[in-house]
Amino acid sequence: MLRSMTGFGRGEHKGEWKEVIVEIKSVNSRYGEVKVRLPSQYVLLEENVRRFVLNHFSRGHFEVFIRLEDTGQKQCEFQVDKELALAYYKALKELAAITEIPCEVDVVQIAKFPEVLALCETEEAEHLWQDIEPALQEAVAALLQMREKEGEKLKEDLEQRIRVMQQIHSEILEKSPQVVKNYHEKLVTRLAEFLTAEQIDEDRLMLELALFADKCNIDEELVRLDSHFIQLTQSLEADTPVGRQLDFLLQEINREVNTIGSKANDLEITQAVVALKSELEKIREQVQNIE
Repeated sequence: MLRSMTGFGRGEHKGEWKEVIVEIKSVNSRYGEVKVRLPSQYVLLEENVRRFVLNHFSRGHFEVFIRLEDTGQKQCEFQVDKELALAYYKALKELAAITEIPCEVDVVQIAKFPEVLALCETEEAEHLWQDIEPALQEAVAALLQMREKEGEKLKEDLEQRIRVMQQIHSEILEKSPQVVKNYHEKLVTRLAEFLTAEQIDEDRLMLELALFADKCNIDEELVRLDSHFIQLTQSLEADTPVGRQLDFLLQEINREVNTIGSKANDLEITQAVVALKSELEKIREQVQNIE
């Protein structure tokens, strides 16, 4: 199924440790890029989130916003920086000796110094991940659904534009044999203006026509172009991400169209080539947003 690279998903989960809200936004990108916004104390979980998202999508730029709220079930404890506390104690004793001011060091006083005591939550990353993962799964599922829905719209538009290009291709195919015939008539007419019938070298004339026919022959390009259109249509039905494959096919189509334009010595074919390039550019813009 064709997927767009733009979308939004949201998920919630009330777990043992935290109540989690996850929001994901995605836009088009040549690669898979995930930017995670988590409270700084949980930065170690960013890689878990990044890996989880990329397991479900192959391309896109993702921004994952995770909001955590306490459920009231967490447990807290204080950590003591023993080295820092001892350093404060020694400094106070040394200051008392230098100033000859008696000093009875109070533990409570030392505890008030910065960073001696630090409040920490006993929850571990793996426990918190158990609360985040269900919300993330819900957000990813919602994002996937939106990308698939948008992908269906893109598919309809691309199929319509491919049909237009195939119609233009048919017109060029029908017109192509007439190019040599028209050139023959023009060449004979121009020669007749300067030469009598007896002076026209038929062999030379046929050689010139043969050289022109070879130079302006676009049969191979038209065959390859038709093949690319078929591959392009088949790719839209694939169950795997096809964005890069579509990019490649469009490059090949563009190459064939340019060759046809340079070879064809005919106004109508030139106009058809312009129309083809116009449709091709519109398709290329749409394909930039396909996973």
